[in-house]
Amino acid sequence: MGWKNLSWILVIYRDLNIDGDQIRVFSESIDPIELKWHRDLEDREITAVGETDWQIQLDDQLPREISNVIIKKGAWHRLIKGTGELRIKIIKYCEFE
Repeated sequence: MGWKNLSWILVIYRDLNIDGDQIRVFSESIDPIELKWHRDLEDREITAVGETDWQIQLDDQLPREISNVIIKKGAWHRLIKGTGELRIKIIKYCEFE
């Protein structure tokens, strides 16, 4: 069995490493339906790179700008699409046991 036709795979974002920073890029052509509520496996902080009207919404909160947002491990959240491409810097805080 081969992997000849992968056109069905949906790419929601792409990750870049720029000067040691993790930058996640969301295309301006993304369908807003793909920006689903989800949870992450570690605490993280996100900040938009450049100006944007995209927003983030945390569980039980109103949408807000993407600037120094702390997302706790397991907290429900989602992005709300704005205009243009979105680039966010992600800092992950891993727990050590």
